[in-house]
Amino acid sequence: MEIKDRVLVVEDDKRISNFIKTVLEANNYDVIVAQTGAEAYSMVTSQCPDVVILDLGLPDMDGMKILQGVREWSAMPVIVVSARTHERDKVEALDLGADDYITKPFGTSELLARIRTAIRHTRSGIPNQPGGQTGVFKSGGLTIDYDKHRVFIDGVDAGLTQNEYKIVSLLGKYAGKVMTYDYIIKEIWGPNMKNDNRILRVNMANIRRKIEKNPAEPQYIFTEVGVGYRIVEPD
Repeated sequence: MEIKDRVLVVEDDKRISNFIKTVLEANNYDVIVAQTGAEAYSMVTSQCPDVVILDLGLPDMDGMKILQGVREWSAMPVIVVSARTHERDKVEALDLGADDYITKPFGTSELLARIRTAIRHTRSGIPNQPGGQTGVFKSGGLTIDYDKHRVFIDGVDAGLTQNEYKIVSLLGKYAGKVMTYDYIIKEIWGPNMKNDNRILRVNMANIRRKIEKNPAEPQYIFTEVGVGYRIVEPD
């Protein structure tokens, strides 16, 4: 199963959001759409997109507030797409942590290029991002290919979902060390989920079903009861 990069499009104009969604899906992205600021922030923290396309003129709040809120806990790429052309708006957005600023109207080739660049820079240059690792982790039959965003068991794609992959890649980055439940949840789903271990347990059960020969006696990912999870050290 191919793991596609997920893009959150935050745009209240349905014509524009549908257009962007169609273009991105045609270029092999997984696209989710939010039309309000509240909906956007909820999706950012629950869906953990690989990049956010953010319009500033939303009906319930200024997009700058969303950008500011995201930057308090995450370095996920945020590309502002706005009709505001004043230099002051561009400077404010970039100072608040936007990775890029595109003014409307824009060309689809330009948008796709900016998305590719933002994702590439994040994965190559930010050490505490899940997915920021490059190369290959290998232990026994388990292989984490950080460049392809895939996990293999004995050379066969394990078919992990996007969030399952992010959990395994995060553990692989700190192989041999115990990652607490709260730390993993904050890194993958954001601060709004930090006290809810259920979603992590469900994901871990699915991961073990896909990568362990016997999920009850794991070879690769171990539970430190009451604390968190630890992945086996690489070969």
